[in-house]
Amino acid sequence: MNQPNAIIHVFSKRLQKELLAMQNDPPPGMTLNEKSVQNTITQWIVDMEGASGTLYEGEKFQLLFKFSSRYPFDSPQVMFTGENIPVHPHVYSNGHICLSILTEDWSPALSVQSVCLSIISMLSSCKEKRRPPDNSFYVRTCNKNPKKTKWWYHDDTC
Repeated sequence: MNQPNAIIHVFSKRLQKELLAMQNDPPPGMTLNEKSVQNTITQWIVDMEGASGTLYEGEKFQLLFKFSSRYPFDSPQVMFTGENIPVHPHVYSNGHICLSILTEDWSPALSVQSVCLSIISMLSSCKEKRRPPDNSFYVRTCNKNPKKTKWWYHDDTC
């Protein structure tokens, strides 16, 4: 098998495995939107419910995952989508998420499930619902693909 075919094989096999994991054993409060994967395996929507006992309890959100042919060596593009974007210090009103594992701290050992758990944890630890201080400027000037943003990770708290 030549190198491009080998990479595509790894990509396809890995995505199939993760798709099954999300269907059979999703993280708490997460459900794979089955309609989103009927026509393509490279774009998923995950329905998410805010964890009980948190500021987001009872709220419903959607995460959009887009996978390039370089996955798992390249992180998926992940953002909130739909009508309800969580108000959070690390979530922009256009759905972009400032979370290091989505860019520079990505590792092929991570998975869709681990990304989902990190996002649930990020929301669950929030103490005050507010947008990032640069939300208005960022949303006006950013690329549609959040992975093209050069994030500055300076805050581990909410």
